[in-house]
Order: sequence, then structure tokens, then C-alpha cells
Amino acid sequence: MKNTAKILAFTLLTIMPALAQTKNAKQMEKKEFSPWQWQDGRSYVQAVEVKNVQGTLYCAGQAAVHVDGRSSNADMKTQMLLALDNLEKVISTAGYEPKNIVRLNVYTTSEEELFANFSIFQEWIAKHGIKQATTVFQVKSLFETLKVEFEATVVK
Repeated sequence: MKNTAKILAFTLLTIMPALAQTKNAKQMEKKEFSPWQWQDGRSYVQAVEVKNVQGTLYCAGQAAVHVDGRSSNADMKTQMLLALDNLEKVISTAGYEPKNIVRLNVYTTSEEELFANFSIFQEWIAKHGIKQATTVFQVKSLFETLKVEFEATVVK
């Protein structure tokens, strides 16, 4: 009987604090801010506030690189699709969800080609219900033959 009481006391002393922590753990809160409406048609928001974060994932820029490491030399549309697939794969492999992207920077060698295919980006954002801060940068070049790269910050 003494051993049972000791085991019960030990169990209560070790499990109860963990249960209390779980009960007190706050769920992540995400709030978007946009004092205007014009950015809505461009699939982003002006700012994102996140509270009670359990983790933050900083993704390297994801581009149209095939699984064997070869850079794509395809057109912008094809590269955007592959780059977004790669970004989604990195995020899910790390145990995060695209819907929790809070910052998504876009680097491109041609804003003209990017915006001609911008609906691909907008559909991907809508599919995942993402509300993120975004900045688009036109750069002189990316690695090898790449035309577009997506760099994300994701929370949970």
C-alpha cells in the first residue's frame, strides 16, 4: 500500500504541473491590419500581428529547382508553380501550414512577366487562406536560370 501511495504521489507531482501548463497555454492569435482596401486585389495585407507563437519558421527563398537540384529554365508560369510547390513542401516538412505564412517576399527578374502570371500567386494564396505582408523585389538576377523566388516566414 505504501508503494502505491508513493507512486500515486509521484505521478500527481510530475503530471499535474504539465497539465496546468497545457491548460494555461494560449492559442496563437493572428490579426491583419490594412487601413485601406486597395491591397485586397493584390492578395496581401499591410501588416500582421502574431501573439502566443509556439514557433517561427524562416524559409530560405524557394525557387523553381527540381528535386535533383537542377534549376528550371522554363517560362515564368511554370517556374512560379514549381517554386510555390517547393515552398509548400518546405513548410509542411517542418510541421507548419501555409495558412500561417505572415510574411512572403517575392523576388523576380521580371516584374512584367511576374504580374502577367500573378493570378497563379493569388490563387495559391486564396487556396490556403493566407493573409500575409508581402513585398515584391525586381532583381538583376537570381541563381542560374531562375526567374522567381518566394521567401516566407511562418508561425504556429
